[in-house]
Amino acid sequence: MTEAELYLDYKGVYVPKLLHPPECLKYYEEFNFRQDDILIVTYPKSGTTWMQEIVPLIKSEGDLTPVQTIPNWERVPWLEVDRTRILNVEERPSPRLFATHFHYNMMPESFFKVKPKVLYVLRNPKDVFTSSFYYHGMALFLVNPGTVDEFMEKFLNGKVMFGSWFDHVKGWIHSKDQEHILHIFYEEMIMDLKGSVRKLSYFLGKSLSEEVIEKISDHCVFKNMKQNKMSNHSLVSAKIFDQTKSEFLRKGISGDWRNTLNTAQSDHFDSVYEEKMKDVKFKYVWD
Repeated sequence: MTEAELYLDYKGVYVPKLLHPPECLKYYEEFNFRQDDILIVTYPKSGTTWMQEIVPLIKSEGDLTPVQTIPNWERVPWLEVDRTRILNVEERPSPRLFATHFHYNMMPESFFKVKPKVLYVLRNPKDVFTSSFYYHGMALFLVNPGTVDEFMEKFLNGKVMFGSWFDHVKGWIHSKDQEHILHIFYEEMIMDLKGSVRKLSYFLGKSLSEEVIEKISDHCVFKNMKQNKMSNHSLVSAKIFDQTKSEFLRKGISGDWRNTLNTAQSDHFDSVYEEKMKDVKFKYVWD
């Protein structure tokens, strides 16, 4: 099926119609944030599921019950997804946990007034592309990716779900009120998960013991998290995800793009990246 059949153009970016019908987007536009809300913001395939595992464990101070008994899309719901409207999140006690793939300029009015805490996760765009390529092949509500070359042109031009990676990143790293935003890298979480949990805990105002930090980190190692049926999307209908083509939680590594892109493709990606990000002064951790 085509983009016109599967996607809605919402504020200049593609969103899948199945997950984001107009009524749920209107719900998000009118959503009232609280100042102590915690919002995980990512471009798709940048570590959202990982953060949906870590942050509730920081909130619960290491109690595994929430992540072992509640699906991640309910414990940390995406605010732009249709199902969120029936979760009665308005009645949840503070601090509430949410996730979103929205660009900064797509956020609702109350976000800018209230200024909740934001955890913004960045990942090497080549790995984002690679993960997205396989995801588009197994997610039945997305346009088939075609060849690597075909999907790369769509990705580099922002003609994929949630638009341009470049615009998404630039919008959030250049946004106002940076004191309310913590930037964290997928790669630093791989290199030092305990240090990342410690960093997140400090930003969220949680003083956790080293024993609790180690407990959270051990549970959230990718191979352990992948076994959690409340997080690996094995509970999702086969009419939505065909995990015989690719697992939802696939590898969880850094540098997997090298197994997908050839030299010419990598060089083309680099040239577009350098042009689009030439005016961005921001220190990245990927190589």
